[in-house]
Amino acid sequence: MTILVVDDNQVNLFVIEKILKSDGYEKFVSVQSAKEMFDYLDPSNAPKCYDVNVILLDVMMPEMDGIEACRILKQNPQWKDIQVIFVTALEDKSKLSEALDVGGIDYITKPINRIELLARIRVGKRLKSELDWHTNQEKIIQSELDLAARVQQSLLSPPVHEPDISITASYLPSSNLAGDLYYWDKLDEDRYAVMLLDMMGHGVSASLVCMYISSVLREAIKKLTDPKRVISELNRYMNLLQNEKENILYYFTGVYFIIDTKQKTVEYVNAGHPKGYALVDGEKTVPITSTSYAVGFVEDIKIEKAVIPYNSSIQIVLFTDGVLEAMGPCDLESEKELCKIASSHWSTDISPIDYLLKGELQHNQPDDMCVLLLRANS
Repeated sequence: MTILVVDDNQVNLFVIEKILKSDGYEKFVSVQSAKEMFDYLDPSNAPKCYDVNVILLDVMMPEMDGIEACRILKQNPQWKDIQVIFVTALEDKSKLSEALDVGGIDYITKPINRIELLARIRVGKRLKSELDWHTNQEKIIQSELDLAARVQQSLLSPPVHEPDISITASYLPSSNLAGDLYYWDKLDEDRYAVMLLDMMGHGVSASLVCMYISSVLREAIKKLTDPKRVISELNRYMNLLQNEKENILYYFTGVYFIIDTKQKTVEYVNAGHPKGYALVDGEKTVPITSTSYAVGFVEDIKIEKAVIPYNSSIQIVLFTDGVLEAMGPCDLESEKELCKIASSHWSTDISPIDYLLKGELQHNQPDDMCVLLLRANS
């Protein structure tokens, strides 16, 4: 690793170089201005520009002083972790305070004391080494999170576009990993099983439990199918996660339903989830209200199943609570607005969330957001 010495005074450069050589330092470079420093650090000079870990920077220099040069350094992502030690003849405390405020880790005063200079360089090298280690660890963690996000995305069902039925969803996690999940499966020629769920919390912990329950859900739909039985099975598995020694209650809200295009019925269980809406035959809007506790709250869960019949068509809109929060602080007003929007005809050519939220409201939200749209016609 290289030490970069920046001073417009040749005598000062000579003194510092002599001290560095006497202590066994061989990799150091001396320049006489901030411009020369930036030229040396220019990425086009790779790899040598990436080798600098400590800069000894004179405060008083012509054209650009050390404080302004340090400010520019710290604003550049490629240079911000280089440790800057100011070299100054100033006794102005306010100026020294400004030098440290812009990102310097320490300073030494002229005439330069050999022991002080070497001690501060050792501290700077150690700090840079620790920063590099943490940066590398962050890259490893980010890489693992990206992989986990791709795995989680692969669990989401692809859109369905058939002559008599279409199913699509919008999925906006608040971070790499999310606690929202949607899934659907074609049971036979006439029936689809569909689920939207929202795991408690968000981020890594919620996504891990979400992926766990995803595998259970797929198996439960194949073996049990019926909404009451599937929700009961999911509740059993969620309760297996509960631990009296942990002060954490694992649960999720969700809506699971089976649509039968031959019988023209939708059988559903709403497990403590925000109400969705069904537009029946293009005229009547039916709320998909809660019929059960959230899954995982209690072992002996009471589950009620509801049925929505239709004649010619049905449009179902479901969403997670992150959408309600993004729409505004008042859930009651948001629900009224959602009911109004859900009562209109939606096109599957448009992302479902675009019907509910403007573009600027879809970003930087504290909670995951998911919107599911199903349309069926005779």
